[in-house]
Amino acid sequence: MTTPALLPLSGRRIPPLNLGPPSFPHHRATLRLSEKFILLLILSAFITLCFGAFFFLPDSSKHKRFDLGLEDVLIPHVDAGKGAKNPGVFLIHGPDEHRHREEEERLRNKIRADHEKALEEAKEKLRKSREEIRAEIQTEKNKVAQAMKTKETRVLPPVPVPQRVGVSGGDPEDMEIRKKRDKIKEMMKHAWDNYRTYGWGHNELRPIARKGHSTNIFGSSQMGATIVDALDTLYIMGLHDEFMDGQRWIEENLDFSVNSEVSVFEVNIRFIGGLLAAYYLSGEEIFKTKAVQLAEKLLPAFNTPTGIPWAMVNLKSGVGRNWGWASAGSSILAEFGTLHMEFVHLSYLTGDLTYYNKVMHIRKLLQKMERPNGLYPNYLNPRTGRWGQYHTSVGGLGDSFYEYLLKAWLMSDKTDLEARRMYDDAVEAIEKHLIKKSRGGLVFIGEWKNGHLERKMGHLACFAGGMFALGADGSRKDKAGHYLELGAEIARTCHESYDRTALKLGPESFKFDGAVEAVAVRQAEKYYILRPEVIETYWYLWRFTHDPRYRQWGWEAALAIEKSCRVSGGFSGVKDVYSPTPAHDDVQQSFFLAETLKYLYLLFSGDDLLPLDHWVFNTEAHPLPVLRLANTTLSGDPAVG
Repeated sequence: MTTPALLPLSGRRIPPLNLGPPSFPHHRATLRLSEKFILLLILSAFITLCFGAFFFLPDSSKHKRFDLGLEDVLIPHVDAGKGAKNPGVFLIHGPDEHRHREEEERLRNKIRADHEKALEEAKEKLRKSREEIRAEIQTEKNKVAQAMKTKETRVLPPVPVPQRVGVSGGDPEDMEIRKKRDKIKEMMKHAWDNYRTYGWGHNELRPIARKGHSTNIFGSSQMGATIVDALDTLYIMGLHDEFMDGQRWIEENLDFSVNSEVSVFEVNIRFIGGLLAAYYLSGEEIFKTKAVQLAEKLLPAFNTPTGIPWAMVNLKSGVGRNWGWASAGSSILAEFGTLHMEFVHLSYLTGDLTYYNKVMHIRKLLQKMERPNGLYPNYLNPRTGRWGQYHTSVGGLGDSFYEYLLKAWLMSDKTDLEARRMYDDAVEAIEKHLIKKSRGGLVFIGEWKNGHLERKMGHLACFAGGMFALGADGSRKDKAGHYLELGAEIARTCHESYDRTALKLGPESFKFDGAVEAVAVRQAEKYYILRPEVIETYWYLWRFTHDPRYRQWGWEAALAIEKSCRVSGGFSGVKDVYSPTPAHDDVQQSFFLAETLKYLYLLFSGDDLLPLDHWVFNTEAHPLPVLRLANTTLSGDPAVG
C-alpha cells in the first residue's frame, strides 16, 4: 500500500516508501571505554569529594535541627495579615532533644567516614600504573559484556512443543498442478537469490537499482526483514540451503539493541511472527530466543495511560509515539488489535504471562467500550481511552483486528469462546452496515466514514473472503453455508478487480459508483505492490471447497506477476495496472516472499501441507501451531476447564 508522506495506511500492511537505501550503516553494540576518559573521571571525583567535604559537611552553627523524627512537627507559618502560607516552617522541638543531638552527631560522623573512604579509594586508584588501570577497565568491560550476554541467552523454560504436522510435502498427484507449484518455487528462488546478491542484510530489495531498500516502519537499521519474513516459505518449499543461509545471518547479525524507531505492528507480524514460525517448523532454538529478545524490546510501547500501545517504539530507549496523522494522536485498531496470536505464543514458550496479559487487557478494554452501530472505529486514543473519528473499515486500518479475533479462537483449539463471540458480533455488524451488492451483482465491503457508506473497497479488504470461509464452521444459527458463500462472493468481486485491468493485476482500491464497478478511478489507487490478499482468499476457498476456479484464478495471478513484475534483479510492484506497459516502482516487498508466493505454493499443494486443523496463519502468513491447552491460563475464557 502507498501513501503520501512517511505514514502507514493499513493494518495488514504498511506502504512501501521509495526512499532509497538507508543512509545509516549497521553497527552491532560494542563496549568501548577510553582509558583517558576514566582517568579524568577519577580526578574529577577526587576534586569533587574534596570540595564536598569542605562545603557540604553539616555545621552545627548553621543547622540547629538535622533530624526530622516523629517527635518533631512541621507547622507551616501563616501570615495572619494576608492569610497566605509562607513557604518557611516553624520546627517545634520534641521532648527528647538530647537524643536528637546524638543522632545528629552520628549522621555527621557517618558522612565524614563515607567521604574519607571515597577519598582513600580515589588515592589508591591514582597510585596504580597505567597498565594496572587499563587491566581493571578491561576486567570491568568483560563483566558488563558477560552480564549482557547472560541476559540475552537466558535459558527459556522447557514446554511441550506442539506436534509438527505437515511441515513438508504436499506433493500434488496431478503433473500439471505439480509443474505450476514448481514454477512458484522457481519464482521464490529468483526473488531470494537476487535479494541474497544485491540486498543481503537490508530490509528489502530494489530489484532494478540492485541495492538494498528500507522504509520508516523498520527504523534506520538493517534488520534483514526479508530474511526473517521469508524463512518459513523457504522451509516449506524445501529450499533448505537458502533457509540455512538465513539462519546463519540471524545468528550472527540480527541485533535488536539498536537506536532505531520501528512500527510495533509490523515488527510483531513480520519479525516475531516469522521467528516463531521458523522455530516451530525447524525446531531451531535460535529463532525462539531471538523472538523473545525482540518482544522484550516492544513491551515499553504499552506504557500508556490505557495500556493501548503506541504505534512506534524506539528499540533502545523504549520511547513510544503515534503517527501524527492518526486522528489526534490515536492508535490504530488493526495495529494494536493484531498482537494477540504472537503474544499468546510468547507467553506459552516463556512461561511469562506478561505478553498474554497485555493483549487480554486490550480485549477487555474494547469490550467495555460503546461501539457505534456495533462497529469498531479505526482510531482509539491511548491517553484518554476514547475513540477518535468514527471511521470503520475491513480494509486498511481495521482489517486484521477482525482476523485475529477469529484466529485467537482457532489457535486456542476453539476454546477461546470470548474471542469467537466478539468475532461473530463484529461480522454481524459488518454484514449489516458495510457489505453491499452493486448494480452489476458484485458483493463488496464498503467503508463507513462521516456517517455514510463510501462505496469503495481496498485490495487489503479482499482478505475477508478467506476470513469468512475460515470462520464459517462454528458460526451462529447454523449459518456456515451462508458465510462460505459470502466468502466466495468476495473472492469473485476481487477477481473481477484483477480481470478488468490491462495487466490482470488488481489495483490498490476500486469503486462501485454508478457504471463504475471494481475499477480504480484515481491515479493514486491504480498501483499493485505484490500484495497477497486476493491470492490468500483463493487459497482458503480452495481448501474448503476444492472448486477448480480458485486454482485457475491463482494461476492467472501468478502468470500476471511473472509477466509484469519480474525483472532481472527480482520482482517489482507496478504503478498503473491499467497501462499495458508496466512502470515499476522498484521495490521487492518482504511480504511478497512471506505471503504472496507462499499462498500460491500452498494453492498448488496438497491439503496435507500445513493442515488448517493444526496450523493458524498470522496476518503475515506465518504459520503458528494450534495450542491444545487443557487449563485456563491461556484460554481466554473462564469456562474452559
